[in-house]
Amino acid sequence: MLFAGSDHGEEQVADLAVLIAAAADVCRKPLRHAVIANVSGVDQGRSERELSDALQRGDDLILRLECRDPGGTRCEDDDLELEIYRSGEDVNLMLGWSNRPERPLLWQGHHPVWMDAVSGQRCAAPQDAAPLEALSRRLRALLRP
Repeated sequence: MLFAGSDHGEEQVADLAVLIAAAADVCRKPLRHAVIANVSGVDQGRSERELSDALQRGDDLILRLECRDPGGTRCEDDDLELEIYRSGEDVNLMLGWSNRPERPLLWQGHHPVWMDAVSGQRCAAPQDAAPLEALSRRLRALLRP
């Protein structure tokens, strides 16, 4: 996987989980984020290097972004599930709330599309869509094949 604007060898591959958490921290202030592998059949201790390698190979990644408030209290209702996958040469993202399945999902390819989580049909963006759209754009810019 290459990170936008980078020209480096394998020994300099950036820590994917740290970059994702930092992007989420910026876009969803004041929440703080931790990134956890959430792939069935994959060890929860999967290293960030292994996550980078998996994306480089074209594997789909499903990550959970766990949230805390500035005081360190868990904010489970704000946790997100992030799916990163390739479609041809493009990197696409799906963002949804881990613990709120009734909330719409955001698909981010060349443009954002909000979908009803139950039917999969397009729907209007929720009122609090801006931080997730900003996060998805930032992540898509960071991750490119």
